[in-house]
Amino acid sequence: MLPASNRLRRSDDFRRAVRSGRRAGRRAVVVHLFRRDEAPADPARVGFVVNKAVGNAVLRNRVHRRLRAVMATRLPELPAGSLTVVRALPSSASASYDELVADVDGALARLLEPR
Repeated sequence: MLPASNRLRRSDDFRRAVRSGRRAGRRAVVVHLFRRDEAPADPARVGFVVNKAVGNAVLRNRVHRRLRAVMATRLPELPAGSLTVVRALPSSASASYDELVADVDGALARLLEPR
């Protein structure tokens, strides 16, 4: 479970991360990362988008729980004050936990490398 201080809640924050952040896509997920320079003391915050294209409510909730567990262990790697949105693609419904971990790790590695 993600701590409350690390959750994205406001639609403005989701919009800022998706529209202004960098993006890296993999087979099952697309990760958007927006680095905020003005508030580096704030904790990194993470949000998830799992829409109906992924499947029924049971599948969407399973994918959401798995992605949340993956990102909870990756919080120390994220820059302070950053906004991260993990968007599940339809193929995430059939992906195993290990495949989701590999996709998220690959996308984060690309986004966190120096420009």
